[in-house]
Amino acid sequence: MLYEHLLSFMIFTPVVGMLIVALLPSSQKNWVRWSSLLFTFLPLCLSGILFLNFDQALADMQFVEKTSWIPTFNIHYAVGVDGLSITLILLTTLLSFLCVIASWGIEAGLKGYFSMFLLLEAGMLGIFCAFDFFLFYIFWELMLLPMYFLIGIWGGPRKEYAAIKFFLYTLFGSVLMLVVMLAFYFYSDPHTFDLIELSKAGILKFNALDIFGISLSAEQFAKLLFIFLFIGFAIKVPIFPFHTWLPLAHVEAPTPISVILAGILLKMGAYGLLRISYPILPHETYWFSDALAVLGLVNIIYGALCAMAQITLPEAKGGNDLKKLIAYSSISHMGYVLLGMSVFTVEGIHGAVFQMFNHGTTTAMLFLLVGVIYDRVHHRKIDGFGGLGNVVPIYTAFVSLAFFASLGLPGLSSFISEILVFLGSFKVYPSLTIVATLGIILNAAFFLWALQKIFLGPLNPTYKSLKDISARELLTLAPLAILVIVLGVYPMPALDLMKSSLDHLLTLFQAL
Repeated sequence: MLYEHLLSFMIFTPVVGMLIVALLPSSQKNWVRWSSLLFTFLPLCLSGILFLNFDQALADMQFVEKTSWIPTFNIHYAVGVDGLSITLILLTTLLSFLCVIASWGIEAGLKGYFSMFLLLEAGMLGIFCAFDFFLFYIFWELMLLPMYFLIGIWGGPRKEYAAIKFFLYTLFGSVLMLVVMLAFYFYSDPHTFDLIELSKAGILKFNALDIFGISLSAEQFAKLLFIFLFIGFAIKVPIFPFHTWLPLAHVEAPTPISVILAGILLKMGAYGLLRISYPILPHETYWFSDALAVLGLVNIIYGALCAMAQITLPEAKGGNDLKKLIAYSSISHMGYVLLGMSVFTVEGIHGAVFQMFNHGTTTAMLFLLVGVIYDRVHHRKIDGFGGLGNVVPIYTAFVSLAFFASLGLPGLSSFISEILVFLGSFKVYPSLTIVATLGIILNAAFFLWALQKIFLGPLNPTYKSLKDISARELLTLAPLAILVIVLGVYPMPALDLMKSSLDHLLTLFQAL
C-alpha cells in the first residue's frame, strides 16, 4: 500500500500538515514549530524510502500512479519519478526540513508562515513528480502563491515590491506556458496532456496557421511554441535578461525562503526544459542549442561580474551586500547548467543535472550562513566586518567550506559537476568553453576577496564578543557540508542515480 501511493503520500503530507498547523492555537508556538518540523520530516523519510527502492538501471518512470481525473478532457492525476526527478526530490525534502529548523526564531505570524511553507513544499514536490502537463501546471501555479506571501509578509524593507516583481515575472512565464500546454493538447492525436505520450513520435501534428495576421509554417509554429516554453522556464532559472527579479527577491526574502528560492526554485526552470521541451520538441531544442550555449556563457560571466561588483562598489551604488553577492553568484552557477544542457553529450547533460543538485546544496549553505551572521549583527555589509576568524572559528570554517565549494575547488562536489560540463561542452563549443572557464577565476576572486574582508585582517572591535554558531544552526549546516565533501570525493551515488534516464533522453538527439 505504501509503495503503491508513495509519491502521493510524499506530496500531500505537507498539505495535511498545513491544515493541522492552521488549526492549532496561535498561542502554542512550539506546537506550531514541532508540527511543521514533523510534516517536513515525514516527506524526507518517504524520499529516503524512494531512494532505497529506486531501480537505477531503469530509464522509465517508476512508482507510477495514474488515475483519470477529468475524463472529458483526458486529464489524469499522473505522478512518477525517474533519474532526473529523484535527485531534485531528495534535495527538496532535505532543504525543506532544514529550512524549518532555520525558521525556528520566527515569531510574527508563525502559523501563517509555516502554513505557507508547507504548501510551498507540496507544490515543489508535485512539480518534480507530475508527468501530466495539466497537473504539472497546477503544481507550478500552486507554488507561486505561498512564495509570494512568504516574501511579501515576512521579508525585508522592500518586501512588497520584491514579492510583486517575483509574482509578475513568474505569472508572465506561466501564461506563455499555458499557451503551449493548450497547443500541445489540441495538436496531439489523440488529445492528451500526458508528457510521456506527447514525447512519442507522430503524436503532435502541427499545421500551418496565421497568428495576428502572420503566416507560420508548421515548423515555424513549433519553434514559436518552443520559444514560449523557453521564456516561461528561463524566468525561473533565471536566464539573462529575465533575471532582474532574482537579486531583489533574495535580498528581501527571509533566510530560509532564500534557501528554497536558490536551492529549489531556480532548478525548476532547467528541470522544465529537460522534462518537457527536450523530449517533446527535440528538433526545436536542437535548433536552439547554439543560442542556449551563448546564454549559458552570458550567465556565467555576467553573474560573476555582478557578484564582483558587490565587493568593489560601495553601498550607495548597490554594492557591499553579502546576500546580493550570493544571489548573483547563483546566476553564474546556473550558467554552467545551461552550457551543459546545450551540447547533448553524456558528460554535458550529466554535469548539468549534477550541477543543479550541487548548486542546491552549496547555495543553501551560503544563504544559511548569511542568516547566521545577520541574526547577530543585523546587517550584511561586507566592509562592515573584519577579523572575525579569531572570534567565530567554527562559523569561519563553514563559510570557508561553502565558499571553496562554490568556486569549484577540487575535492568538493561543484568541481565534479563543472568539470563534467566543460568536458562535454568542449567537444561541441571549444571557444565558448574556454571563455566560460573565466567564470571560475571570477568566482574565486570575489569569494576569496569576501573571505578576506570578513574574516581576516584586524578585528573590528564591535564584534569582539560575537557568539559562534549554535547547535541548532550547526544542525542545518552539517548535512549539507557532508554532502559537499562526500560527493566531491565520490560522486558516483548521484551520477549513477540519474544515468539511465539521462542517457535515454540523449537518444532523442542522436539522429539530429
